Amino acid sequence: MIVQTEKVLSIKDLTMSYGSKKVLNGIDLEVHRGEIIGYIGPNGAGKSTTVKIMLGLLEGYKGKIEVFGEDISTGTYTYKRKIGYVPENAEVYDNLTASEYLTLTGELYGLDQKFAEHKAYSLMHHFGMEKVFHSRISSYSKGMKQKVLIISSLLHDPDLLFWDEPLSGLDANSMMIIKEILIQLANQGKTIFYSSHIMDVVEKISSRIILLAEGRVIADGTFEELQNQSKEGSLEQIFNQLTGFNEHKSIAEKFVEKVNEGQSNG
Repeated sequence: MIVQTEKVLSIKDLTMSYGSKKVLNGIDLEVHRGEIIGYIGPNGAGKSTTVKIMLGLLEGYKGKIEVFGEDISTGTYTYKRKIGYVPENAEVYDNLTASEYLTLTGELYGLDQKFAEHKAYSLMHHFGMEKVFHSRISSYSKGMKQKVLIISSLLHDPDLLFWDEPLSGLDANSMMIIKEILIQLANQGKTIFYSSHIMDVVEKISSRIILLAEGRVIADGTFEELQNQSKEGSLEQIFNQLTGFNEHKSIAEKFVEKVNEGQSNG
């Protein structure tokens, strides 16, 4: 593993509001080369907002953000060439073939057209999808579309990855491959921001876990460090304890009671 010394990302006192609602409440983070960051939290905690700000997709924030040493408020966005992104709810151009979509994506990142197409085909081949390389994406299953998105985020060999629910729609074998890809990329010095609700995956692949709640960082450390702090076993249990959610059993019991309820004979 490469020693994590080079600072890739720095966030200082990041706040963001939508009208009167404060979504981010003063986030401070430093992320270094080769880290796999498990970025987790309840819905509405501010995870996606943080990522979109770092990507330059949202404005109106307060605070300072540097990516690869570049203050993103300058508006130059040269750092974006070093970033790969898989959004949680991505819109893929269904009318294009994978060849057309991935080649276009490669060209947008500055790759030569023929090189981009050849590299995209090779990556599709390793996912066992070379036979549908020239088929319209509209004919793909959800899992196949997700693999195309993952390839598009890696085509230009980025140094920093933001993956939001990247395993959505994938089968068990594909999940194993993606997890191993992430580990090998981190070993090469790539930095990965990984956001997911699949706690056991986050627990296994993350070198560091950052837990957000109500727009604040409430936990930051390795899984072992979080375990020691909370005295809980799994990441799911730690998550529930730190976010104060302990009603899952009673809610499930009431739900199942209602499911079991029979119709009265009147």
